Amino acid sequence: MKIPARPKVIIRHCDAYDPDRIRAIVREGLDTLGLSPHGRTLVKPNCVASKPQFPHAFTRAEFLEGVLGALRDRAGDLEELAVGERCGITVPTRLAFEGADYYPMFKRARVKHYHFEEVPQVEIPLSHPGRLRDYLFTPEPVARADFFVNCPKFKAHPWTTVTFSLKNYIGIQDDRHRLIDHDHRLDEKIADLQYIVQPQLVAIDAIIAGEGRMLTPKPKRLNLVILGNSQVATDAVCCRILGLDPRSVDHIRMAHERGFGPVDLDAIDVLGDVTLDEARRRAEGFEVGLVRVEKYFEGTAISAYAGPPPEPERTDYCWGGCPGAIEEAIEILRQFDASCDAKLKRIHVVFGAYEGPIPAKPDERVVFIGDCARYEGEVGGKLIKIESLYRDRSTKDPHEAKHDDIFVKMASVTAKVAEASRTKSPIRLAGCPVSVAEQVLLLVAASDVKNPILDPENAWRFNKAYLAWRGSTAAQRLRGKPYQVHGPCSRGGAAPEVETPRADAEE
Repeated sequence: MKIPARPKVIIRHCDAYDPDRIRAIVREGLDTLGLSPHGRTLVKPNCVASKPQFPHAFTRAEFLEGVLGALRDRAGDLEELAVGERCGITVPTRLAFEGADYYPMFKRARVKHYHFEEVPQVEIPLSHPGRLRDYLFTPEPVARADFFVNCPKFKAHPWTTVTFSLKNYIGIQDDRHRLIDHDHRLDEKIADLQYIVQPQLVAIDAIIAGEGRMLTPKPKRLNLVILGNSQVATDAVCCRILGLDPRSVDHIRMAHERGFGPVDLDAIDVLGDVTLDEARRRAEGFEVGLVRVEKYFEGTAISAYAGPPPEPERTDYCWGGCPGAIEEAIEILRQFDASCDAKLKRIHVVFGAYEGPIPAKPDERVVFIGDCARYEGEVGGKLIKIESLYRDRSTKDPHEAKHDDIFVKMASVTAKVAEASRTKSPIRLAGCPVSVAEQVLLLVAASDVKNPILDPENAWRFNKAYLAWRGSTAAQRLRGKPYQVHGPCSRGGAAPEVETPRADAEE
């Protein structure tokens, strides 16, 4: 896709999740942007997690239904209209889709849907300067899309400040490939993912936005639908709505510097029935992410300590990895168990190459989280030495990446906590990063807090989705359908093209 030389971003008022109203707004936006869906048209929402515990974490079904209706209204030669997503790591996308009420909506909208962890993954070569890798994997429906629509939720994020359209690309990889480089260079990974495909349309659900976090955000009513034909430009306008300089958000700055679109308002046409000043007024006081883990857990049973990641010359803190994951983990547990904080036993968690004191008493748990955790000193009256397990990213081959099963992780984490209790030694959780799910399991195993996966109200839904997921991938293998497709693809690698508008483009 060619990046418009002068992108348009449309800000529209919408105070209700009314599919017909949203359909009209998006249809008018498609007309303004001169867009006609065609071929294989794929819509990618943000459905990292959903109801009942995460009501504000996802693109609402009513919003998607309106977008899909508008796409069908303005479609040209449409071969397929579909929705695809990979939700939060180790959790079946089927569970998130069910909680989001997507399945009935898919039937009403007469569209196909893809669970991205259940489809073949296609290798995309990269050749641009500054890339982390020479290739990435993405789900086949993404690689084959002719008209791509990015349909995120307007939210804050504990790792990247905000999550709009660019950050939503984390969901165009399955678990095995998503976790690679999901560390202190996460923003660079997000920028690299932009070379896979660029959306012709961005449609952001900002009717009820999410403050503070990504999985468990606090609702903030903005009553906005935001449309655009450039991801960078659209995200830049969203930043301006929050009073942020888009260059201060690293993945937006990097994508801009690589030619994916402008960030300055004088290079963007901001249109619609809501002015930027009015949108700013509605968003006043919006709480974004980026809170260091030590500060986040002040006043709780958890004491956190963070040293620098393996490349301290780049950053002194791993914003994209393990520390942010435990912030989301505790909020998940609070959603499932109202007595979570009262049930937590005193625990000390350590990240990175930490060199300060760890004032743990002999009977208090100490956990070193992540491959890069390193420490030498006295803890609970004993001298300990924790060696770094970090492997340079150049040694990690995406072709060899394996999926980590949630039940295997549950058994492993539980066993490690039990062994540490028996030997009175620190707990070591390896991984780069250690996922949100594993850190949830850690806190569960080290306390009396409810396990969300085994909670009776949730277990049957989780297990039903889990078995359907596993059954689907097993059936594909039996049919001989490759799960990873190697070799060149027409997408990826080249720098984005900039389209020069026609002389009558503004008329």
